Amino acid sequence: MVLCVDEKSQIQALDRTQPVLPMGMGYVEGVTHDYVRHGTTTLFAALDIATGQVLTQCKSRHRHQEYLQFLKEVDTNVRQDWIST
Repeated sequence: MVLCVDEKSQIQALDRTQPVLPMGMGYVEGVTHDYVRHGTTTLFAALDIATGQVLTQCKSRHRHQEYLQFLKEVDTNVRQDWIST
């Protein structure tokens, strides 16, 4: 069994101040340059390459407690018969 676990911190939750501009003749779809920030989030993800199963969690904080909680979640969702002792 191979399991890859990664974390991506400081993902910004952004929202544009205006809706997406429609495509026109010779123009690509456009967005405004300004945005409103809604804070940040941390994404934890694990990929089981044998099954293709992806486990994810988003957390508002980025501390070792959140990472350990995610690892426990991975442990409870991994088939135990694949783990050799």
